[in-house]
Amino acid sequence: MKIIPILLMHLYCIQLFVCCKNNEIEQTNYTNNLSSTGTTKMKIAIGSAVFAATLYENPTTKELIAQLPFTLDMTELNGNEKYYDLPNAFPTNPKAGGNIKAGDLMLYENNVLVLFYKDFNTSYHYTKLGYIDHPNGLAAALASENVTVKFEKQ
Repeated sequence: MKIIPILLMHLYCIQLFVCCKNNEIEQTNYTNNLSSTGTTKMKIAIGSAVFAATLYENPTTKELIAQLPFTLDMTELNGNEKYYDLPNAFPTNPKAGGNIKAGDLMLYENNVLVLFYKDFNTSYHYTKLGYIDHPNGLAAALASENVTVKFEKQ
């Protein structure tokens, strides 16, 4: 009779191990796709200034691209970023922000699109979407308190 509980415990441990391994594989695949080797590009227009952005290849950007084009009235925050609360949730894989660079495009939580225009360091967690290839002039284009930003496929 003692063999049945032991057998059930072993089966449970095997199942738990397989689930953990599958989760590690999913996380690894998501992280490995955070490269700019893909050719997915986006055009970001702020007034008369137009910037090219390179997007990472991950589930979040795939869903974002499917919704392009869109125009957002982005709000100022902290003197270094503009953000917009998107109406729907996206898949996420947040990591500590660390060194944010001007031109980084990220998702905060599961629906807040953030465009950074100054370099800084943070402990907040973001899902990386991509970056503006040449952010020169980005801070000037985003100088207004709130700005209208158009995102479209390139």
